[in-house]
Amino acid sequence: MLNPEFKLNPNLFHDDVEQLPIRKGFGEGLLKAAEIDKRVVGLCADLTESTHMLPFKQKFPERFIEIGIAEQNLAGIASGMAAMGKIPFITSYAMFSPGRNWEQIRTTIAYNDRPVKIAGSHAGVSVGPDGGTHQAIEDIAITRVIPRMVVISPCDAIEARKATMAAAKTDQPTYIRLAREKTPVITTEDTPFEIGRAQLVYMPEAKKHPKGTNGHLYDAAIIATGALLHKAIKAAHALSSSGKKVAVLNLATVKPLDEQAVIRLATEAGAIVTVEEHQIAGGMGSAVAECLAAHRPVPIEFIGVRDQFGQSGKPDELIELYSMGESHIKEALQRVMTRK
Repeated sequence: MLNPEFKLNPNLFHDDVEQLPIRKGFGEGLLKAAEIDKRVVGLCADLTESTHMLPFKQKFPERFIEIGIAEQNLAGIASGMAAMGKIPFITSYAMFSPGRNWEQIRTTIAYNDRPVKIAGSHAGVSVGPDGGTHQAIEDIAITRVIPRMVVISPCDAIEARKATMAAAKTDQPTYIRLAREKTPVITTEDTPFEIGRAQLVYMPEAKKHPKGTNGHLYDAAIIATGALLHKAIKAAHALSSSGKKVAVLNLATVKPLDEQAVIRLATEAGAIVTVEEHQIAGGMGSAVAECLAAHRPVPIEFIGVRDQFGQSGKPDELIELYSMGESHIKEALQRVMTRK
């Protein structure tokens, strides 16, 4: 069942569940953050409509700078503005920011500990027809490796809005990963959000499901981030009909990792499947594996892109092609449960 503690969307399992682009939530959050704090400024690399920075540009033209297609300058200028007391948000496609300007982000922003917020839009293969050159499936890896960098991967538009507003209040460099396509709305206005805090969003009903295999509370657990959280929840829900007890953790903050939540879930489940629309190497699953290798080793299966580039296609077709669909998550759960 959905965890009532987090007040999630009760229509989550309906075929007509509301869907919104995650990037839309960023645009709404930026506008609200700017209304609250006059230090918030926006800089874009010629993509205000695509990244949803356009409403900010229209309402606060004096606080907006169009850099043009010059992503290295985007990072450098934002760092300078942060040094002068501003809270800069910079936007482009994730493939170009943090992709193209990674060294400038590392050196001018993170090395100097400047509170620049990097919003990388169009992440994952679900960018679809834009093709492999525009599908950022390495961005979690290249940002989480940078010291001081916070990495957030919201699951839906509402969480993206809350994450953007929360990031504006911190003094840390932050990367916010945003998807292009409309995705199911999982959270609600009443769902809490805190940077660095994971949420157990789905779990079997305790009264109906006493401790099972090897004394574990669950047969297995999923740790998911970003837009694929919805498919992870559906996979867990589907397996519950066959008596399998699967919990789902929403890991919206990849860094800093909520190690206590990850270790506790591994202890309760004894087997983990990680789910992300990103390369398996270096991604969220790698962060989870690093934590569990040190503190609570358990069998793990990884759902993500396996050392391949993306390609043009319809978003849903690409998710299936790269083995990240609901059926693939269920298969990974079955495999990992046999290894307990």
